[in-house]
Amino acid sequence: MRTNRAIRTPGGLSVRLDVRATAVVALILLAALTASVVLIGTGDFPIPARDVLKTLFGHGNAGQEFIVNELRLPRVLVGLLVGASLGLGGALFQAVSRNPLGSPDVLGLSQGATAGALTMIVLFSGSAAQITLGALVGGLVTGLAIYLLAWKQGVHGYRLVLVGIGVSAIVTAVNGYLLTRSTLTEAAQAVVWMTGSLSGRDWTQVWPLLWLCTVLVPLVLANGRGLRMMEMGDDVSNALGVRVERVRLLLLVAAVLLTAAATAAAGPVSFVALTAPQLARRLTRSPGPNLLPSLCMGATLLVTADWVSQKVFGADQLPVGVVTGVLGGVYLLWLLVTERRAGRI
Repeated sequence: MRTNRAIRTPGGLSVRLDVRATAVVALILLAALTASVVLIGTGDFPIPARDVLKTLFGHGNAGQEFIVNELRLPRVLVGLLVGASLGLGGALFQAVSRNPLGSPDVLGLSQGATAGALTMIVLFSGSAAQITLGALVGGLVTGLAIYLLAWKQGVHGYRLVLVGIGVSAIVTAVNGYLLTRSTLTEAAQAVVWMTGSLSGRDWTQVWPLLWLCTVLVPLVLANGRGLRMMEMGDDVSNALGVRVERVRLLLLVAAVLLTAAATAAAGPVSFVALTAPQLARRLTRSPGPNLLPSLCMGATLLVTADWVSQKVFGADQLPVGVVTGVLGGVYLLWLLVTERRAGRI
């Protein structure tokens, strides 16, 4: 039985509050913050959680301030922002396509960003900034191509997924061709980037992601009601006053930007965008896209996976994309077995 409460402000506004979903979001945020503090203290020079907190509040010694603020904090912030962007982007794609497999990994956006990065690495021997720009452009171009190819008097979920799978196959083949054109050094650099990693991330990756999330997250959440109503069908949504194609286009553009920016910052980290919305929905037991829970779940998953990578295999020995791939694959197999036992597949 669900528990909902209506909160009324002195100005006459009324907001319906889902108590369980709010509690789940609070717990996920607490888990993300706890994992972040533990992750900052993990490395070749371990720092206790108490000292990490003291340093973050400006009361650490000079050595701790350098390690925490300059070396480890940017990496953790990039992980949080990348995970949040992928979780929110995955929730948007799944809601628009009305398909739990409608994530950037399946639709080809991650592969498109990879193609942009490989182009800069192989054809132009680009710098880190140029590779990031190439990944961002590649993701945006791929998203635009999928939208245009899926358009036929509007964009519908089934057609969007099918077109995305086709584009993904084409771009994957292009990526394979680019790797065959590369030298041994370029191929090694490309493979490391394609795995997805937070190693070596600094403040130059934090600020663009933070700015993008500051602009897009409120915009997406403000259109959450329209997105939820669209799950009843385009005709019903139009009758209720929702500008379906306008909202769908706006949210798809936001999802593409979030996914492309996350991929540009950390490489194509797999399965976070696919898994985070499903886990969030199962925890909240709430219908609808669960945008905010998915955002928080994505951030928690990525920083936790990075901590597991460093704790089990040592700092920088295993990219975080490998850990998320293994965990996401196990979750997907479990989901398929569960759905089969329930008779839904």
